[in-house]
Amino acid sequence: MPSPLNFHLEHYEGPLDLLLDLIRRQQINIYDIPIAQITSQYLEYMHKALDMDVELSAEFVHMAATLIHIKSKLLLPRDPELEKMMPEEDPRRELAERLLEHERYKSAAEMLHQKRVIEEAVWSNPQIEQFRSSDEDPGLAVTLFDLVRTFQSVLERAKNRPVYEVGADDMSVPDMIGYLRGVFENESKPVPARDLFERQHSRRAMICLFLAILELVKLQAIGLAQTDAFGEIGLKRLKGFEAAFASTQAISAIDEGYN
Repeated sequence: MPSPLNFHLEHYEGPLDLLLDLIRRQQINIYDIPIAQITSQYLEYMHKALDMDVELSAEFVHMAATLIHIKSKLLLPRDPELEKMMPEEDPRRELAERLLEHERYKSAAEMLHQKRVIEEAVWSNPQIEQFRSSDEDPGLAVTLFDLVRTFQSVLERAKNRPVYEVGADDMSVPDMIGYLRGVFENESKPVPARDLFERQHSRRAMICLFLAILELVKLQAIGLAQTDAFGEIGLKRLKGFEAAFASTQAISAIDEGYN
C-alpha cells in the first residue's frame, strides 16, 4: 500500500487546484486517475480543514460528491452485452478535460504574473516618451492584465446564464485562432474583447479563445487597445497580422503545441 500523501494544510483557490496538486505531486497520468486513491486524499484534506476551522467553499463539497460519484460508477459492473452495443465512456474523462483546461488557464495567468513582476523591476528612463514614434502602442503588458480581469469577469457571469448550450464541445485553441483570423480579416477597428468572449457558448470555448488571443498577441498579429483609463478592453489588428498568418511555420508550431 502506498503511504498516504503527506502535506501541510495549504490554501487552494478551488477544488481543481487541490486535485491538480495531488495528481502532480504523485506524477499520476491525468487520463488514468486512480479515483479511489485521489478521493481518499481529497476527503482527508477536507477533514483536516474542518479540524482546523478552515472554511471551504461549496465548490469543494460539490467536487467531493463528483469524485464519489465517479468512484461508484467505476465500481459498478457493466453488462458485457450492453457494453458491446453501447460502449460507455470513461467517467473520469470529463474530469481530466476540466483539469487540463484549468491547468492551461492557470499557466497562462502565471506567465502574465511573472511578466508583470519582471517589468515592474526594470527601470525605464522617464524621457523615453520623446523617443517613441507616434504609432507605437505603449502599455501592452499592462493591458494584458486588464484582459485577464475581463476574461475572469465573463467566466463568472457565464456561471449564471439562464440558458447554457450543452453538447459535444471539441473546440481547440487552433480553432479559435482561425476564428480570430476571420474576425480581423477585414476589420481594422478595435473589437471589444468582452463581446468576443460572450459570443462563445461554453467555458471551454472561452478559455480556448483567451489562449488564442495570447498566442496572436505574442506573434504581434493583434494588439490590445483601451481608449479610456477604465474603459473596455479592445482587440485590434496590427501590421504583423498578415505576416503572422503568411508564416505557416508559426501557426503550425501553435497547432502542434495544443494537439
